[in-house]
Amino acid sequence: MTSKVSVNGIDLEYRLEGPHDAPLVTLSHALATELGNWDAVIPLLCRGYRVLRYSLRGHGHSDHSPGPYTLELLADDLAGLLEHLEVERTHLVGLSVGGMIAQAFALRHPQRLRGLVIASSLCQLPQGADQIWHERLETVRQRGVAALAESTLARWFTAEYAAANPGTIARVRRMIEATSAEGYLGCAEAIRRMDLIERISAIRSPTLVLVGRQDPGTPVAASEEIQARIPGARLEVLDPGSHQLPIERARRFEELVAAFLAAA
Repeated sequence: MTSKVSVNGIDLEYRLEGPHDAPLVTLSHALATELGNWDAVIPLLCRGYRVLRYSLRGHGHSDHSPGPYTLELLADDLAGLLEHLEVERTHLVGLSVGGMIAQAFALRHPQRLRGLVIASSLCQLPQGADQIWHERLETVRQRGVAALAESTLARWFTAEYAAANPGTIARVRRMIEATSAEGYLGCAEAIRRMDLIERISAIRSPTLVLVGRQDPGTPVAASEEIQARIPGARLEVLDPGSHQLPIERARRFEELVAAFLAAA
């Protein structure tokens, strides 16, 4: 069952599960999904952790606001949620844009962070990506987020996994198609405006970086860049695996995250 709370000028959807006396882990999802992005790893994580997941501004049942957004705004949304829940410190796991938000959160609110996991993410846009994002934004403005579903799914999962799991692919497609245009556009602009690469060396939280070997959108080289710039960060490459590691490689993803958080 989800709840909503007013923070940072919007109503934010969230869900809190797991043992009340366990350490808290917060999950921040990918663009064009919602807190259901984490369904596959929740039963595993809840064995040892209290798990907080939420829907980003303009996603799921969270409100949208006029864009463009920034990663700092989205990080402050999370800080407001933690303040409402009277959470002093949390582990933070971010996927894709959630991983970018996690980096911004680590820079803006370091005192609230215990351990940091950055999955399938970037610290800067690769060469040529700005034009790709411009084209995606124009498609959404003209035809809605649903027009991106097919190409998005092709990037997010290996062909072998997609062929063997049509039900899961259909569920993720529904999440993409249900995303508001305003939320997608706002968060996509935050990605386009990302300016993290020269700053993340200031992150001091224990950090794990995860990436899929077959991920075309946030390739291994991008995660290697993050790992190289955050002092002491560790990198794990999942093979096979594409972008949506918490779905396609749910058990391995959870094993790596749980082992890292226990050590952190």
